[in-house]
Amino acid sequence: MLLLQCAVVAVTLATAFAAFAYFNEHRLDREYQLRALAVARTVASEPSVRRAAAEFSAANARPGSGAAHTGRATLAAGPAQTVAEAARARTRSLFVVVTDDKGIRLAHPERAQLGKKVSTDPSGALSGHEVLARHRAHLGDEVVAKVPVYAPGSTTEIVGEANAGIAASAVQAQFLRTLLGGLGWLALALLLGVAASAMLARRWKRLTLGLEPEELAGLVQEQEAVLHGIGEGVLALDSEGRVTVVNDEARRLLASDAAPGRGIEELGLTPRVVQALRSPSRGPVMAAVGERVLVLSSRTVQRDGRDLGTLLTVKDRTDVESLTRQLDAVQAMSSALRAQRHEFANRLHVVSALAHGGHLTETADYIDTILGTGRLAEELPGIDAVHDSYLRAFLTAKAAQARESGVTLLIGGATWVDGTLAAPVDVTTVFGNLVDNAIEAAQHGGRAAAFVEVELMTEGTTLLLTVADTGDGVPPGDGSPAHDVFREGVSTKDHASVVGGRGIGLALARQIARTGGGDVYLAEPGGPPLTPELPDAPRTFGPDTAPVTGGAVFVARLHDVMEIPT
Repeated sequence: MLLLQCAVVAVTLATAFAAFAYFNEHRLDREYQLRALAVARTVASEPSVRRAAAEFSAANARPGSGAAHTGRATLAAGPAQTVAEAARARTRSLFVVVTDDKGIRLAHPERAQLGKKVSTDPSGALSGHEVLARHRAHLGDEVVAKVPVYAPGSTTEIVGEANAGIAASAVQAQFLRTLLGGLGWLALALLLGVAASAMLARRWKRLTLGLEPEELAGLVQEQEAVLHGIGEGVLALDSEGRVTVVNDEARRLLASDAAPGRGIEELGLTPRVVQALRSPSRGPVMAAVGERVLVLSSRTVQRDGRDLGTLLTVKDRTDVESLTRQLDAVQAMSSALRAQRHEFANRLHVVSALAHGGHLTETADYIDTILGTGRLAEELPGIDAVHDSYLRAFLTAKAAQARESGVTLLIGGATWVDGTLAAPVDVTTVFGNLVDNAIEAAQHGGRAAAFVEVELMTEGTTLLLTVADTGDGVPPGDGSPAHDVFREGVSTKDHASVVGGRGIGLALARQIARTGGGDVYLAEPGGPPLTPELPDAPRTFGPDTAPVTGGAVFVARLHDVMEIPT
């Protein structure tokens, strides 16, 4: 690049210098011609020269006069020669010549040329025109001006011509002096051009981190191949917070129309993603974007101590989270079945012992007692109001999970679900997050007895969920608690215990609900809802128990998640 720039500078300056030389040569020619013209005009206007030319022309016109040859001595001492030589000496001209109307010299620097005809064509001046020319004569190369000489008292009668010439060598000398001055400026311009090129090349090398153009082209090709070939989203920002690199997967996962050159404020990213970009951390960060659960990893990029910006990688964990929820339900169900199996085995041992002891009456009574009570649902009163098998299994599994945590799960008396789930994954994701949070809140609450009560009601294809607990409630944050608790990254639990941090469940639940036109909000037990368009959170009562109050009450409305029974 440096050599190319220097070559461009040199060629440009050489072209400019050639144009400078060409125009200056013609300018000097013209300047010296005008100088010779001024001398010729001065000599031609002298009265003595006009009289001498007129007299010589008249005498030369008489037949057989021979004035041109016999009057050389007279011409040498005549007024024309005197004036011409004085003008030549004064202006340092090569020659000043005066002729008659036939071209016979009346004045010339060389006495031997007096009375002879001039060597160049005098017709131009003798016809009344001023002539500027450059040609070679017997005195050498010369720049010549020729003007007509008029008879005394006349402006039309031409009796001769006056010629003034300047040696071409004088013009050349002046031209060379001009070129030498121009060469000095040319050398200075070339030096400045090379210095500027060197500085530009140095800056280019610094901007490209020392990479050559071929290496840059290779990097671009590799970058395109890698960016569009990997299954993760990649978003890179420069040190000014503007996008430099983004692939299609990042646009899809972040639901953004990010493009190189756009600022971070123009990308439409969620606050959690913006925070990850502006405050890179060593570990991954969980974020919810729409209905997707993402894992964000951001880090600053530096080279040679320079901050090059921030790189964000995005992984989709939506499917993993969904499978995790389903696996949790299966594990909870498995734990419940193991407990039932253990309890059923104990009852069989009692029956076996009574039978072997011959206590047939007691055996029959015991069997009658446990008949019809061996179902898994016996420990969850009120579940008969839920007709959907998926929700029944889910509630039973969550009840078993709650028991293992020392919490009792209750089904509210207002529960009634007479349809089947059309979107079981969305419902269990929202419902599961609310129940899990309630179980953990009740477990760590300051109450002697820990309860979680749920109510499920349907209205057409809409499912209304209410989850209340006996925990410590949601502590007030900056502003409205209902706003803070649903913000990504906000959690009252220890973030370090979970990879990617906590504070993702409620945000995801609300986004899933709002995607279908519903919502999830926090209400006070028995009080008015925080979202006016949703119904009041019902006061929750378990069967034969006191109201479950004191903790948090979450209400979720999910649209188009139920199939109306036919």
